Amino acid sequence: MEEKETIQNETVEEVVETAEVETVVEEKEAEVEVQQLKPQKRGQRRRKIETVEPVESEWKEQVVQIRRVTKVVKGGKKLSFRAIVIVGNKKGQVGMGVAKAAEVIIAIQKAVADARKNLITVPIFKTTIPHMVTGRSGAGSVVLKPASQGTGVIAGGAVRAVLELSGIENILSKSLGSKSPLNAANATLDALKSLRSFSDVARARGIDMKKMLG
Repeated sequence: MEEKETIQNETVEEVVETAEVETVVEEKEAEVEVQQLKPQKRGQRRRKIETVEPVESEWKEQVVQIRRVTKVVKGGKKLSFRAIVIVGNKKGQVGMGVAKAAEVIIAIQKAVADARKNLITVPIFKTTIPHMVTGRSGAGSVVLKPASQGTGVIAGGAVRAVLELSGIENILSKSLGSKSPLNAANATLDALKSLRSFSDVARARGIDMKKMLG
């Protein structure tokens, strides 16, 4: 009997010890969870979150005209939108795009893509153009004249958009004939295409640049 009582006492003590250990472990785990949930105190270092800023593109876009176009089809009338967009980097490159779509945003996106395919290079001489030039498109024509420093861009509408996005800062212009923005922009681009730099003219004549200018 005495041996049985001693064995029972030993088993009871082991159970009590294991229960105490489990309670201590549970208390420590609870403390760790509470510490994790607590907010950071003042003075503690916070992890810096690095943000990547989007790089701005050098190409600028300007919508010249958005016009609703109606096409007569067999079942009735089909409505769409035509967008005219000028794209340039203000460093001597500019282009114009024309596109149609059922929605305005899609028409603008298609016009921008078309403008980037039709870029031209403009020879700029001291913030203006090298010489006087005339461009034509349909019933419209545009006259461009070089201007002195501080004059600014004397133009309006589609002509101004093309000249500003090409990077010209001082110029005189006059639009003649048709007042359509599409004709005006095409005439301006035609005039800029026909410009020739002084170095190209001197090379064609077979003389020095200083001799030609002076």
